[in-house]
Formats: sequence, structure tokens, C-alpha cells
Amino acid sequence: MKIRDASGWTIFVFGVLAFVLGLIGLIRPEILLSILGFEVIERASRAAGDYTIVFMTASSMASFNIGIYYVLAALNDVKIFYRWTVPFRTLTFIVFTTIVLLGIAPQKFLGVAIWELVGAIATGIALYYENKQPVSVSATKGKKKK
Repeated sequence: MKIRDASGWTIFVFGVLAFVLGLIGLIRPEILLSILGFEVIERASRAAGDYTIVFMTASSMASFNIGIYYVLAALNDVKIFYRWTVPFRTLTFIVFTTIVLLGIAPQKFLGVAIWELVGAIATGIALYYENKQPVSVSATKGKKKK
């Protein structure tokens, strides 16, 4: 298990960041609210029926898990997973940018959208160039490149 190329590193770095941010959100969701530009209200001041902390905890758990998936995919060189991330991270960029433009989320939330787009572009470019490089027989253990 090791990272073999640039596309693997783009997936690995995203995975580590998602894992760490997920862990922070599990420990203290208010920190993520602050990072994302949302107003932070003390838990005791929250109205009954305010599920912001529950939602942030659930989102953090998803980020934590996704981070692990990305790290494991990078360490196992799961190229098909890398390819799947490019369009879906681009879609995430579109959705997150749209909710900022519609005023649903604060402008600081645009940082998450940009993070997704930059990651998608970096992985896409790395995959593109890796597909153009000739592969030696020893590097592929006798497998032909598609």
C-alpha cells in the first residue's frame, strides 16, 4: 500500500483534509460552523427544534468516513475511484456555489466549493497526464494499459 502518482496524491491529500475536518466537527461542531462562516450560537441559547449541531455532527461523520475512503483509495491505487470523484466534486462545486449565490449560505462557504473544484481539476489533470504516459511492463506487472 503506497501512493504511486500525482493523482493518488490529490486523492490522499483531500482524504486527509476531509478526515481531519470531520474529526474536528465530531469533537466540536461549532468550530466548523465558524470556519464555514455561519453564526455560532451557544448550545444553551439554541431554540428547541434547532438541529444545527445534529446536522453538523452528521455532516462531520460523513466527512470523516469519506476522508477514510479517499485515503484507502489512494493507498490502494483505485484509479476508477479517482475518475469517479472528478465529475461528482465538480457537481458539489456547482451546488455549493449556487447556494451561496442564492444567499442560502454565507460567502465564506464558497471556500468549500472552490476546494472541491480545485481538487476535481487537480485530480482530472493528473489522471489525464498519467494516461498519456507510456507504462513499462515492470511497472504494471505485465498488464497492458487501457
